[in-house]
This record gives sequence, C-alpha cells and structure tokens, in this order.
Amino acid sequence: MAKVGTYLASVKFHVAFIFLVLPLIWFFGLVACSGEANEDARVFRYNESANLSSLDPAFARTLEPMWVVDQLFDGLVELDNNLRVQPLLAHHFELDSSGLVWTFVLRHDVRFHAVSEVKGLETGRRCEAEDVVYSLNRLRDPKLASSGAWILEAVDENALGGGILALGADTVQITLSSTFPPFLGLMSTAYANIVPQEAVEHFGADFRSHPVGTGPFQLAWWLEDVACVLHRNPLHWERDSAGEALPYLDAVHISFASDMGAEFQGLKQGRFDFMSGLHPAYMNELLDDEGQLNVGYSSELRLETTPFLKTDYIGFFTEEDPEGNWHPGQDAAVRRALSAAIDREAIARNLRRGTVMPTASFVPPILLGNTEVTEPKVQRDWARAVLDSVRKLHPEPWLPLRISTTSDYTDLCAALQYQWGQLGLQIEVDVVSAAAHRDRVATGKAALFRKSWLADYPDAENFLSLFHSANFAPSGPNYTHFSDTEFDAMFALAMATRGADNRQLLYRNMNERLAFSMPVIPLFHDQVTHFVRQEIKGWKVSSVNRLDLREVRKQVQK
Repeated sequence: MAKVGTYLASVKFHVAFIFLVLPLIWFFGLVACSGEANEDARVFRYNESANLSSLDPAFARTLEPMWVVDQLFDGLVELDNNLRVQPLLAHHFELDSSGLVWTFVLRHDVRFHAVSEVKGLETGRRCEAEDVVYSLNRLRDPKLASSGAWILEAVDENALGGGILALGADTVQITLSSTFPPFLGLMSTAYANIVPQEAVEHFGADFRSHPVGTGPFQLAWWLEDVACVLHRNPLHWERDSAGEALPYLDAVHISFASDMGAEFQGLKQGRFDFMSGLHPAYMNELLDDEGQLNVGYSSELRLETTPFLKTDYIGFFTEEDPEGNWHPGQDAAVRRALSAAIDREAIARNLRRGTVMPTASFVPPILLGNTEVTEPKVQRDWARAVLDSVRKLHPEPWLPLRISTTSDYTDLCAALQYQWGQLGLQIEVDVVSAAAHRDRVATGKAALFRKSWLADYPDAENFLSLFHSANFAPSGPNYTHFSDTEFDAMFALAMATRGADNRQLLYRNMNERLAFSMPVIPLFHDQVTHFVRQEIKGWKVSSVNRLDLREVRKQVQK
C-alpha cells in the first residue's frame, strides 16, 4: 500500500495514470472490505468536494472532517435526533448541586481500535478515565493549537487536576469555574472525542493521517486528493435493540471530486449513496417550485430534511460614529423598517427553491421550545411611515446603505437592494472576496453585512452570545458591537439558572429584546438537506448535520 501511495502522489501530474490506477485502487479496496460476492451491499459511498485536511478530532473544525471523525471516534456523550444529550462512552453522568462539578462514569466494554504497530494497542485495549483526561488536556494544550480548545474555557484550571480529574479507572470529574448550562452540549462536539495517548505519541504529527479511536469504523487507507476508505471496527462495543453488533456496513468509501455536477451525476448513477446540500448545478433539476423532490427522481432518490441550527442575516455595525455623524443603519427604527419591508417568502421561493424557512427570529425555534417558525409578514406601508418619521429628525440626503457580501450571495443582496429601493432608499451592494469580507466584518469596517451563524452545540446561548457586550469583535463574535445592559443581565441570569424551562423563558425574552433593538435582521433558517438513494435504510438526519452510519443498511437488488 505504501508503494501505491507513492505512485498516487503524482496522480495530479499524470492524467493518463489516473485512469489506469484508480479503477485498480477501487477494486482492491472493495476486495479488502469483504471476501463475499456482493460487496456493494456493504459499502457506503459518498463524495466530499472539499477534501480533508486532518482526521484528528482536535482539528475537526468543519463538517467535512467531522463526518469522518464521527465514524472513527466516540466522545463521552452524543446528541439524539431531538438534540438531547445522551450517554455514549459515559454509561451515565450527573451534575452536583453547585452546578459546577460534572461526573461521568464510563462504560466497561469500550476498546480502542487494534493497531499492530503501536505498543499497547496491538489487540486494542479498554478506554479508561485517564484516556479522557489525556484527550481533554491535549485539546487545551496551547502547543497543539487546536481550534477546539474553546469548548473547555468553562473548566476551572485552578481546581484539582486542572479541573479534569480521573477518579479511578471508570470515573471522570470535570469542575467548572462558574455555572454554564451548555457545557454538556459542548462535550458532544467532535473536538471532545477520546484518543489513546500511545497512538498520539507513536505517530506524532502523523496522527492526523493515522487516527485511532473507539468509533464504529477504523481507517483502512487515505490517499489525499483521491479517496479515503474506512473499514468496520470489529471491536466496536455498540449493539442494536436486537443485540446485533454495529455498524452493519463493512466499509465506507469517500471520494474527493470537487466538481458538484460530477457528484450529482454519481448520485443519479448509483456510484454515490447520498449527497448533502443544494447547489445551482443541480438544484433546479432535483427540486420543484415547492422545494420538494421532483417526481421523476422519486423511484431512485428521497429527500431527507430537518431544520438546521443556522440563521442567515443582515448585520449592522451599531457603534456611534466617533465624530458624531449619523448613519441610517445605526438607527433602530430604520432597521425595524428595513426588516418589515423584506418579502422573505419571495426570497425563499425564488432564490432558494423553498428550501429555507423565512424568519424574523435570530434564534432557531427548536432552541426556544417551538416546533414551527412564524413567518414574518411584509409591512411596506408601515415601513414607509416609520422612515418618514425618521426623515423629520434626520432630513435627507442620507448616506447610502452599502451591504458587504461575497459573490455567493449577490442574488440575495440584489433582492434586498430592490425591495429596500421601493422605500426610496439608496442601496449599494459591495461584493468582495471572502477574506476581505471577514476582515471588514470583524473590524467594524462594514456598516451593513450579510452573514450567517451556525451553532456548534444545541443551546440558544450559542446564538445569543453574539450580542453580549463582552464578546465584541475582533476577539469575539459580536460583530455588530451591540451593547445592552438589560440583555447582558438576562444573559448572566440564564447562565446561573439550572431549570431548562426557566432558562428557555429567559432565552425567549432575550430574543424578543433583540427583535426590538434589531442589531441584525434575520432572514431565514436553513435546512439540512440530504438526497439519499432509496436502497439506503436506517438513515438519520440531524439538526447539527452530523453523519451517523452506525445503523445504515443497503438493500441492493441482485
């Protein structure tokens, strides 16, 4: 396999060689999965257009590596389909009466992948409390420079063991510096997966391409820019309700084709078993005007969707001009008028094929205890009246409202330009590179900007923290520099509140306060969108868009 990898390192420079070698790699990859005849029924295939940068959970920053990391590793806890935290490697967990100390009691039947070249892991060994301590301390070690170190910021480093302590082989105790109800959700992220110290020290920097965990699959081979193959982990501890060992699949094959059109063709032809998300290359062909799967594909595919913990919005830099100059975007009444004039339903229908949920709420409804999104009404007459009243205080001409965006969202900003133009406002769309856009938003150089926020964990705090005055950008995510003492006070009270219902009431009040001050104009909540071939059974789709292949089966016709 090392020789094959050497040959394939030059694939990008030898096109003819690609077409000769890749079919052989695919063939031998399948043979390695099983000695039986019908390999196709036990190999799940999908394409990843963005490639992979690392298989180390400490660097699982985006969905692409998360999907693979989730197959290779386990954490103490996981989220169920209703976004409730459930035990995984932990048999059970509890929080003490102070709200500061979490105790996790581990399962006894969890083993790491067997790795013959690593001393101590030749046949796999039991995952114990010291492995949890090592993994979490590694995550927050500044020498590693993990992008996930922030999930442990609430841990009290001055407590015994630096706040993360093994109590024997089976129990881990984590002490927080102050009450923080979302902490358990943070432990469900891919960053918090457990790794064995022996493997990390043996492979060093190459642990990124030699991952060892306790997950349902283990790495067979990964040829960067070409493909990645995972094999079933024979030591995996999980069983289904009938006692059958998980996973059902023998292997997972991940291709790296950057052409979205080619990915779509692969799905139609059965070379890929699922495809995630929407792209102009295939959106109009797959979906009808209502955002449903076109009937012509219903025999081959099905559409699986669920609300995504993501909000697209227009943000305003709300700080007053140091020289006292007035800008219309800094006036809350103007912002409310702009929001009321947006036809979100038309934008969702015409630009997003009905696959997003129009909203005037920044926090997704599921995190506020609601099952449905209340669609905002268009109120242009009211908006004109509000602007007329503002004009009496601030006579025109006004500075133009300039929206900073990237090329991916010019259609959305053009729609807003047209709709706001009907109010007699001068709107400009400033299209810049992604890097320039990020810099402008982070440094307050964009008076208006299009942006989206995707939750890392299922708690409304993740959205509301964008407006806490302690989180001003560029050091924090408060890009608007919104500051409100009453909002901050409610935020602090919510973090000190143990009862989920009481905390949710505070969250709703905070969300309503944002709707009045309107430092951002929410546009729509996205959806997780999966196109899955009909022969795939046991598919799960979650609001955090994690990939769960443990109970997936393929029913391939002979």
